[in-house]
Amino acid sequence: MTEAGDWTGAFARFRGAAPDRINLAAHSHHDWPDVTYQAQETAWADAARLAGDKWDVVFGEVIPAVQAGIARHLRLPDPTTIAFAPNTHEFLRRLLSCLPKDRVPRILTTSAEFHTARRQLGRLAEDGLIEIDEVPAEPFATLAERLRTAIAAGGHDLIYVSQVLFNSGATLGDLAALADAVPSRETLFAIDGYHGYLALPTDLSGIANRAFYIAGGYKYAMAGEGCCFMHCPPGFGPRPRDTGWFAAFGALAAPPGSSIGYSADGGRFMGATFDPSGLYRMRAVLEWMATENLDAFSIHGHAVALMQRFLAGLDGLQLAELSRDSLITPLQDIAAHGNFLAFRTPAAGALEASLAKLGIATDHRGDILRFGFGVALAEGDIDIALERIKLLRA
Repeated sequence: MTEAGDWTGAFARFRGAAPDRINLAAHSHHDWPDVTYQAQETAWADAARLAGDKWDVVFGEVIPAVQAGIARHLRLPDPTTIAFAPNTHEFLRRLLSCLPKDRVPRILTTSAEFHTARRQLGRLAEDGLIEIDEVPAEPFATLAERLRTAIAAGGHDLIYVSQVLFNSGATLGDLAALADAVPSRETLFAIDGYHGYLALPTDLSGIANRAFYIAGGYKYAMAGEGCCFMHCPPGFGPRPRDTGWFAAFGALAAPPGSSIGYSADGGRFMGATFDPSGLYRMRAVLEWMATENLDAFSIHGHAVALMQRFLAGLDGLQLAELSRDSLITPLQDIAAHGNFLAFRTPAAGALEASLAKLGIATDHRGDILRFGFGVALAEGDIDIALERIKLLRA
């Protein structure tokens, strides 16, 4: 096993492929551990060996293993409530396809949702197909309270909010309190957990029968593209109109007058044929994490320690654009902070480009520059990054 606090040896292939790169973009594109390389080869070998029969392995072995691993980390009581898709946009579309058709649906969200939701919802609103109630994200200190008040007011067909806001690192805090505030059983309540899954300790056991939870492998799950998932609470959205033939697997139920049946478990939100190699990678990552006794608690603790080291080093550099005053969400309450730091500066794009020339991978969204931290990094990487950032003062 890897020594406590340093898992970089498990990422030798990614690190070796670009040895001069310090990847401070774990929130965007996390390095993959070496076990995913063999997993990718296994997916190929299964396709070659079994051809079309590979789906027996995918549905009979790979998916159940991944469902069990996700359920364990999220404290979900029933792994079969988990559905898979190549991206989270598919799940958003299917949730939207569950909304009432006899009126214009009302959707409650925040002003800081990821592009996937903001773009799609905005486009539908342009044509008057939905109405959006948007709670301003800032000030972050009062967001959870203001959002809970808006939820409790009722009248919404879908509530779609992020566990960790992608452009700040701020969190919504107590997810159960938000779910409990929903006044109507007819309202779908969905949590975008992409920046929270395996970044923040998350216990969904108390709201597993009420809340949808959406995440995927591209970020802290360390499994790459093409393997997103959604926990689907029983009874909510029983018959999505956006549906693929994989949703016809399992025990089907169709109401009178309908010939289209759906699984009662998470399979009702499945789509159609997809590349399963991402699920092979995700299975390998979950198995590796189990051998290393890694979970969201230890990952978050490691990321916080690296963030604190990084900020302490920046303090000595006295760069106005990367000062604590420019930090959108101060790293004070570590339980209410994601695993990345976001600085607001009009020079965000230029800084990203300058850092890239120094071999430091970051990213920016508008005037926000983001630095992400995960188990592919160690303290030594932070120290090297800080030495390179000194050159920005020249």
